[in-house]
Amino acid sequence: MLIRIAALLASFLSIQTFTALFLSALLLSTWFLATPILAASTTPPPTTAPVATTALPDAISRVARASRIPQDDFSLWVQPIGSSKPLVGHNVDTPRNPASTMKLVTTFAALTDLGPTYTWKTRIHVPGGIASGGTVKDVWIRGGGDPYLVLEEYWKMLSALRDKGVRRIDGDLVIDTSAFALAPEDPGAFDGQPDRVYNLAPHPLLVNFNSVRFVVSAQADGKVGTAAFPALPNLSLINRLKPSPGRCVGYQYGVAFDLQDPTHRNKAQFDGTFPLKCWQFEFARTALTPEAYAHGLFELYWQALGGESRGRMRTGVLPSQSKRALVEHTSRSLGEIIRLVNKFSNNVMTRHVELALGAERFGLPATIDKGHRAITEVLNESGIKTEGLVIANSAGLSRDSRISARQLAKILDVAWKSPFMPEYISSLALVGMDGTMRSRLNGTSGAGRMHVKTGRLDHVSAIAGYVDAKSGQRLLVVLLLNTRNAHLGPGNLLQNAVLTWVHDQH
Repeated sequence: MLIRIAALLASFLSIQTFTALFLSALLLSTWFLATPILAASTTPPPTTAPVATTALPDAISRVARASRIPQDDFSLWVQPIGSSKPLVGHNVDTPRNPASTMKLVTTFAALTDLGPTYTWKTRIHVPGGIASGGTVKDVWIRGGGDPYLVLEEYWKMLSALRDKGVRRIDGDLVIDTSAFALAPEDPGAFDGQPDRVYNLAPHPLLVNFNSVRFVVSAQADGKVGTAAFPALPNLSLINRLKPSPGRCVGYQYGVAFDLQDPTHRNKAQFDGTFPLKCWQFEFARTALTPEAYAHGLFELYWQALGGESRGRMRTGVLPSQSKRALVEHTSRSLGEIIRLVNKFSNNVMTRHVELALGAERFGLPATIDKGHRAITEVLNESGIKTEGLVIANSAGLSRDSRISARQLAKILDVAWKSPFMPEYISSLALVGMDGTMRSRLNGTSGAGRMHVKTGRLDHVSAIAGYVDAKSGQRLLVVLLLNTRNAHLGPGNLLQNAVLTWVHDQH
């Protein structure tokens, strides 16, 4: 298929442009999601003033034909910044699945309403006070939904507790999760991969994305070893791997991984064979429940800090009469958070951003419904029509989300005029340089001159953002493609053709 496309592309593109387009189709992401073919949406289009479908540029039409992409299966909007009309408008009011470009909607709403300096708080309470010698009874951690409470931040928080004079904990570690009121989610419901980090559900005390880096390695004695980082004391590793003289080929080099207890998720089992020539293989998976992960890491770090702990972990709601927090840990700012969200397409961080927006508008506890309503309200207040918009998942990890190219373009247009425009645009991936676009259009004149957000699910490919054209003109671009096998190469080819055309011809 790619050979046939290559032959057709070579007949009308320059050597430099053709090479960039073709190679980018081969540099596909390893993040494959198993979603079924998307049916045509029955959602009515937004009731806005119509934009006549303009003729597609010849270069884009040829790539679509060469890739066997029906013109009815994609929407395209290209608009010069400062203009009120699109330069190219194709199927602009057809609601389509945006995949991860939905993150542009969520982050725009949060940045607009909360501002770039908004932060989350994680608080540690010691209701019984500190006795002589630094002894305390129960220690309460009240989660506030920090989207980026990673290892070093958790360490700093516990170090602050130690600096307050706490030495020995005779009671329990009590975790308060009352900031969120969320229905239980099946992490494997989307694609049957419950241990993948991208399927992680939100949690008010989400430490290090509940992620563990597992390492399989060849040992000096000819055996195969396994290790976990961080080395959580409440996570067991069951190593049934056998050494193999074979080559370093196949899925995970032949290593099978499974969490044996689906409820507690505290037994990681390794099966299969591992070629000793491979030396080392590592991968990240979620493990334990969020509460158990926070507890295990607490024990690991507290001991390393020279503290003692004798109790167990339990959950509860902090009594209202409790004094103010002994330690208050402040997250990174929203302006920093959305850079991680959009450049690297972090799903659970996006959902935490939405939950914060909902809680600030409608009060605690945070819920998905409050988040969806808050996003819709902010869009309407910003003059962005929301008829036909479906936010099934604020990160775009859904088969049911829908948005039109017109609506997404309007968000980009309003964001450009916002006082927080620099924070928003700098959160997007730089083509050919970083984020999800670091390996795309490398070496072309457009590298470093486009800030975009990508989206990809099975049979869905999307891109949206800003292009600084050769002429110095700036344009916003939205491309939404919902067609069979869009994620297997045709989507990237069409995206690259659009971005190249916009950059080179304007």
